[in-house]
Amino acid sequence: MIEIIPAIDIIDGKCVRLSQGDYSSKKIYNENPLEVAKQFEDAGIKRLHLVDLDGAKSKTIVNHKTLENITSKTSLIVDFGGGLKSNNDLKIAFDCGAQMITGGSIAVKDSEIFTQWLSMYGGEKIILGADVKNEKIAVTGWLEDSGIEMWQFIADFMAKGVTKVICTDISKDGMLQGPSTELYISMKKRFANLFVIASGGISCIKDVEILHDKGIDAVIIGKAIYENKISMKDLKAFL
Repeated sequence: MIEIIPAIDIIDGKCVRLSQGDYSSKKIYNENPLEVAKQFEDAGIKRLHLVDLDGAKSKTIVNHKTLENITSKTSLIVDFGGGLKSNNDLKIAFDCGAQMITGGSIAVKDSEIFTQWLSMYGGEKIILGADVKNEKIAVTGWLEDSGIEMWQFIADFMAKGVTKVICTDISKDGMLQGPSTELYISMKKRFANLFVIASGGISCIKDVEILHDKGIDAVIIGKAIYENKISMKDLKAFL
């Protein structure tokens, strides 16, 4: 059964969504992320993907209080990303209740420290964030194209202990036009032992059903929930 992981993206302590990683496209959905998290919990959701967009832009953790608020007041298993660039950032995230963290830009810009994190915490707690556009890795909240080819990037980090990857196709993210299903199928074929978390473009429950049928391990859903394209009732079959 595919794992359902709703996303909460944070700017200024508020629940927002962007389109294609463009900060100027910000739309606020709720002033209180805890309220949103509790709604997910009440619906039977177990996992949450929490992204500190301020952190991603400023290159250091910013919205850790929001993280702590959600982890201390819900039972959700939270993976946290955005702005994690140092051992201190990582410590703050785990101290504030994150059970897992996602590292994307840091894995590109300082692979040594990311590899250290993998050695210290293991692949169950350190998730690789592979944000892609045209099969190239993008970094810094998708503001930069690293020029690094995604397949080699993933393979290199699997050799260092990565077991889970969140792969977001930036061209799809927040556009409600369907996910890059073929990309995820290719990923499962290339890396049979990799836990693949699809992210970006989910527009309706049919998208989720197709990913499930294709054997994708998990899916992150954001704007489709907030724009009422997918209801908690629709997701019940997967919970």
